[in-house]
Amino acid sequence: MPIKSFRGKIADGGIDTISLHTNNGSTGYRIKKLQLFGQQPGTVDQESTVKIFSIPQTTAASTVDFSDNTLLAVGYVETDQAQTFSPGDSVVVFDNVTFNQDIYLTHVEDKASVSCNYYIELEMVKLALDENTVATLKDIRNIIQE
Repeated sequence: MPIKSFRGKIADGGIDTISLHTNNGSTGYRIKKLQLFGQQPGTVDQESTVKIFSIPQTTAASTVDFSDNTLLAVGYVETDQAQTFSPGDSVVVFDNVTFNQDIYLTHVEDKASVSCNYYIELEMVKLALDENTVATLKDIRNIIQE
């Protein structure tokens, strides 16, 4: 299936929206890759946590809760100007779930107040009518539960 990619920079405490919705909801997506890269590698200590959610977020927090069924992916990148460890040490975890609505990124920086660059690859999937309905209803249920 085709791959759709997105890249950008998200500010400390920022919340970004990646618009994916369509009029009929027949196109689904799965996260295939999430990569993070510090804004100023080698020049500033940075500990960034970037999370991707299936519903809109009102605040960004560094706490990660894998029991949150709206959390689609989380990435963590750490850089050290003293080079005491490998710059760009990172961890990325994502769920193999199909969604057909917008996704929402949050970023929290624990050391410096700098932005974080991200790169996301999404696999596009053609959804049958029943899959479309299930994906849409799941998103609606998650919004109502929040």
